[in-house]
Amino acid sequence: MTAVDQHAPESRPGNLATFWTRTLPDLCAALQCGSDGLSSAEAETRLARYGANSDAQTKSDSVARAILRRLLEPLSLILLAAGIVSVATGDGIGGSIIVAILAISIGLDTVQEGHAVKAAEVLRRSVALKAEVKRDGIFRQVEVAKVVPGDILRVRAGDIIPADAMILDATACTAGEAALTGEPYAVEKRPGVVTAPSPGEASNALFRGAVVQTGEAIALVVGTGRATVFGAAASALSEAQAPSPFQRDLHQFGLVIARLTLGLVVIVLATRVLLGREVLDSVLFAVALAVGLTPELLPMITTVTLSRGAMRMARKKVIVKRLASIHDLGAMTVLCTDKTGTLTSAEITLARSLDATGTDDPRAARLGAIAASLGGNRGSLDAALIEGSAGAAEGWTLAGRHAFDFTRRLGSVLTKGPDGPLLIVKGAPEAVLALCTAQRTGEAITAMGKSERARAIDLVRALAGDGLRTIAVASRPWSGTAHEVEAADETDLTFEGFCAFADPPKATAAAAIARLAGAGVRLKILSGDDPVVVRRLAGLVGLNADKVLSGAEIAALSDDALAVQVRTVDAYGRLAPDQKSRIVKALQAKGAVVGFLGDGINDAPGLKAADIGLSVEGASGVAQAAADMILLASDLGVVADGVEEGRRTFANILKYVRMGASSNFGNMLSMAVASMALPFLPMLPTQILLNNLLYDLSELGIPFDGVRKEAIERPQVWDMSGLLRFAGVMGPLSSLFDFLTFGVLLYVFHASPAEFRTAWFLESMATQILVIFIIRTNGRPWQDLPRPALAASSLIALVVAMALPFTPMGPWFGFEVPAISILLGIGVIVVAYLVSAELLKPLAIKIRQR
Repeated sequence: MTAVDQHAPESRPGNLATFWTRTLPDLCAALQCGSDGLSSAEAETRLARYGANSDAQTKSDSVARAILRRLLEPLSLILLAAGIVSVATGDGIGGSIIVAILAISIGLDTVQEGHAVKAAEVLRRSVALKAEVKRDGIFRQVEVAKVVPGDILRVRAGDIIPADAMILDATACTAGEAALTGEPYAVEKRPGVVTAPSPGEASNALFRGAVVQTGEAIALVVGTGRATVFGAAASALSEAQAPSPFQRDLHQFGLVIARLTLGLVVIVLATRVLLGREVLDSVLFAVALAVGLTPELLPMITTVTLSRGAMRMARKKVIVKRLASIHDLGAMTVLCTDKTGTLTSAEITLARSLDATGTDDPRAARLGAIAASLGGNRGSLDAALIEGSAGAAEGWTLAGRHAFDFTRRLGSVLTKGPDGPLLIVKGAPEAVLALCTAQRTGEAITAMGKSERARAIDLVRALAGDGLRTIAVASRPWSGTAHEVEAADETDLTFEGFCAFADPPKATAAAAIARLAGAGVRLKILSGDDPVVVRRLAGLVGLNADKVLSGAEIAALSDDALAVQVRTVDAYGRLAPDQKSRIVKALQAKGAVVGFLGDGINDAPGLKAADIGLSVEGASGVAQAAADMILLASDLGVVADGVEEGRRTFANILKYVRMGASSNFGNMLSMAVASMALPFLPMLPTQILLNNLLYDLSELGIPFDGVRKEAIERPQVWDMSGLLRFAGVMGPLSSLFDFLTFGVLLYVFHASPAEFRTAWFLESMATQILVIFIIRTNGRPWQDLPRPALAASSLIALVVAMALPFTPMGPWFGFEVPAISILLGIGVIVVAYLVSAELLKPLAIKIRQR
C-alpha cells in the first residue's frame, strides 16, 4: 500500500544502537562532537549528512492503482470475464449484476485502504514541533526536524522529547514512557552509565516521544528520525503490509477456480469441435460453463456476511476497521498482548504493608499515607498510599517538608498529630535504610546494623520476585522548634517497614485466558516491564511461567533460534518495539495466525506485523490507527467474544464456498460430459446462466444463518485442499444422479431435446437448492434448521425455478412443459439424491477434517 524512500540519509552513526551503555567520551568520539553543543554551521552540515529529524515520507497508491491492483486478482478477473461473456451471450441483466457486484466489492476494499499511511501521519503529528538546543554557545528554539546528532538538548516538565539522547545533567527529572514501554510507572532519569542493553532499563537516556513529567535535563542527542526507538515504530508503519490470511486464501481460491474453469472450457470446446459439432454453439456453451463455475456472488456474500459480523461485534464492544480482519480473528491461533491495562488494571495499588521483619503491619502504610497526603508529590505511588490507608492523615498537620530529592531518592515531612511532632521519611529502600540506626518490630525498637540492613534488602528482592515494587518508611520523634526539613535532619531514623505496590491482574484475566485456550488460542505476554514482574503475572493468570525471555536474550538469538523458543515460551520482558515484531514473525514462520493486542507507540511494529492488530479505546492514536479492530473495553473477555463472532462469520462464508464448489462443480461436470456424449446441447447457454443466477440468489440468506457450536470451538481456516476434497465427494454424487436423470429421460421417457433440457433444469435446480439444507450443517438437517432468512431465499428461488417453465416466459428460455410422468420420475430422483447426500455427507466431512 505504501512505498518508503530507501535512499534517505542515515539518522545516527553506526554501532550506537545501545548508546546508553557507552561512556560520554566514547559517544562524543563516535559523534565527532564535544559536550558544549554545535555551531550553526556544523548543525547545517550534520543536517545534510544525517537528514531531517522526522520519519520516512511515504507515497500512497493513487485510487486508480488501488483499484487496478484489486481488479488483477484472479477471482476479480474471472468475474469480470464472466460479466462480459454474459452480456455477449445475450444475458445483459445477469452480466450487469455480476459487474456491479464486482465494482461494489472493489470499491469497499479501496475505501478501507490507507490505514498504515494514516498511522504514520498520526505518529509524526504527535511529536513536539520545537526543541531547545545549544547552538553557538547558547540555548535556542529550533524546529524539531532540525535537531541533529551531537546537539545538546534541554527538556523541561511537559516537553515531548524530540530525539534519543544521553543525559549529561538532570534535576528531579522523570519521564513518562508509557507510550513507548506500555508501563504506568514514571521513570527516573539521571546521568551515569547503564550496562543493561534494554532501553527499558536505560535510566541515563531520553527517548523520542516520551514526555518529561517532572524536573529538567540536559542531554547529548545521539539518534534522530528513523534511528530512534520512536522512529522505528514509524518505519514499521510505513512498510507495505503483507496480505492477510483471508486475502491469501481468497487469492488461492481464485487461482483454483481459474484453473478448473480454463481446463473444463478447453476440454469441452476441443472435444465438441473434434466431434464435428457446431462451432458457435460449442463456444457459447463453453463460455456458459465457465460462467456457471464462477462463484459470482462470492464478493457480495463475503461483504454482507462480514458487514453483519462487524455489526454483531460492535454490540460486543469490538469496532471493526478492516472487514477481512473478522476472518483473521476467527483463524487466530496465538494472541500476543502487553500486560498493562489488558491483563492488569493499569492502576497501581498498595498490596502490602510490612514491618522490619517482613510481618504484615499497617503502621508503615499509615505513616506513608500521612506523608503522601501532607507533603507528597501526589504521583502514582502516593495516590496508592492515600487510597490504601484512607483517613490516615486525619488529625495530622504539616509543619515542614523536604521535597523528594531525585539524587538522594527520598523525601520527608514534619508532621504534628496525636503522637506529637514526627518526622516521616519515605523513598527508595537503599536510600532510606542507609539513614536508619534502629528498627521497629511491633512495639519494640531495636538497633539496626549491617546485618539487619542486608536482611531488609533481601526482603525487597523477595518482594520484587513476587512482582511488587517497594518503598521504605522511617521516622523519628522531632525535638525543638519546627522548620523546613533539611537533609541534615534526616538522620538517626527508625526503620518502620516497607510499603509494597502492585499493578494487580484483572479479576477476569485468568478466566478469559482459559476461555481463549479452550477455543484453541494460545496467549503470550510481550511486555516492556521487568522479566521478574512478568513471570509473577504469568503465573497468576495461569500461563506457563517456567521460562521468561528478556529483550537482551532475544537480541542474542537468530531468527531461526527465536522461532524454536517461541513454541514453548509464553512470557517475555524488557522488550524493545522491534523485538515484539520479531516474536510475531517468528510465530508466523511456524504457521501460526497471530493476533497482537497493544495500546502504545511501542506496540505499533507488533500491530503492523501481526495478522490481526487489536487496540483499545483510549490507546495512543498510533496504535489505534495501526490496528484492524478497536476494543471498547480493555478486557480479554471482549477478545474472546470477538473470536467467536469471527469464527461464526467465517463459517457462513465457508458455507457458500463449500456449497458452490460442490454443486457448481457437479453440475458443470455433468453438462460437460453430456455435451460431448449427446447429439444436442443438454442445456442452452441461457438456461445455464439462469440456473446459475437462481442458485446464487437462493444463497443470499447465508449471512444470516446460524452456526453450530463446534464451528466456533477451534480456529477457522480456509482449508483449500479440504474444500476440494469435499467437492470431490459431493460433486461426483451430484453428477451421478444427473447421469441417472439423462438415462431415464432418454431411454425410459424418450424425451425430446426441449423436454430433456426442461426436465434436467428442474432436477438440477431442485437438487442444488434443496441440498443446501443438508450441506449447510454437519449435523442432521432436521435437528439444525436454517434461520428464516436462508430458508426464505432458498425456497423462493426454488419456487421461481419450478414455476418458470410453466409460465408464458418459459418459451423465452427454450423450455417446454414435460409430461406428468417425467415430472414424477424427476421427483423420485431428487428424493433419492437428497437421501444419498445425507448418507454420504459424514464421509465427505471426515475427509475434509482429516
